[in-house]
Amino acid sequence: MKMNMNQWVEDIIQRKEVTAMPVMTHPGIEMNGNTVHEAVSNGRIHAEAVERLTQTYPAVAACTIMDLTTEAEAFGAEIAFSDDAVPAVAGHMLKDAESINQLQIPSLHAGRIPQYLKANLLAARAMESQKPVFAGCIGPFSLAGRLYDMSGIMMLIYENPDAAHTLLAKCTQFIEKYCQALKQTGANGVLMAEPAAGLMSNDDCQNFSSAYVKYIVNKVQDDNFIVILHNCGNTGQCTQAMVSTGAAAYHFGNKCRMEEVIKEVPPTALAMGNIDPVSVFKDGTPELMRQTVLDLLDKMKDYPNFVLSSGCDTPPHTPVENINAFFKALDEWNHR
Repeated sequence: MKMNMNQWVEDIIQRKEVTAMPVMTHPGIEMNGNTVHEAVSNGRIHAEAVERLTQTYPAVAACTIMDLTTEAEAFGAEIAFSDDAVPAVAGHMLKDAESINQLQIPSLHAGRIPQYLKANLLAARAMESQKPVFAGCIGPFSLAGRLYDMSGIMMLIYENPDAAHTLLAKCTQFIEKYCQALKQTGANGVLMAEPAAGLMSNDDCQNFSSAYVKYIVNKVQDDNFIVILHNCGNTGQCTQAMVSTGAAAYHFGNKCRMEEVIKEVPPTALAMGNIDPVSVFKDGTPELMRQTVLDLLDKMKDYPNFVLSSGCDTPPHTPVENINAFFKALDEWNHR
């Protein structure tokens, strides 16, 4: 039986306790003795990492790997892999309007897309509706930046906006197709990473990101599948554009003040964030984690739609002691 995700969102808002959903899979990969390269290339290893974390920590939902190269690889971009770092796009494949016009929308058999679909299928089966499983995908503008080059796409939206919209339309068409396939695996939603949109003003974010995200949201979001829009590039200037997409939840990075951006999020939608994944999760101490979490929870105490999370994906080699401190501090707060 499928989980009603609208009810899930409402239940979190109604709960007395604050819930947590850090975006993390790398600790599970390491607990299982695998490398990043193995996990991003093998759906079973990927799913086993998600399952391991679900068994270990009391997160309110499970997240698959936040990989911002999967869709670009499907389009034909060259990807650099590493055993202990997230994949990266090596160079860019588009250089002008003509190359954009010639760009073909790939099939769902391209690159590592099949392995990611497999990972979500296996993870969803393992959860058996006990907790939601959120797949990951990239947002349209961030994908366009990986195909065209990030500085290049920023110039293109001003010098040749028609070409930029052509590229964004192709990116959107593929992402929507991918999300529909992720939905069929049994995943309960998708965490859409659109960090590059945070480089723009609210108006540009609306025109070159949110309008396309909203199209995808309208196509895939329903009672059984929701979209969480992640934008860790947002410093607070484009929250309005983010919220215009109609996503069920919004995930914020540590560059913004959570107590300010949450004011623009509808009380019926979840607002997630925003403990620094590097300076606190990876490089901090358990004591720093405890104090940072308690300080944030104090600022968020008047917002029942708040979900405690990392500001972005927690990186490889994040100390288990800091993750434990994250959940311990939340438990301390909830039992005050």
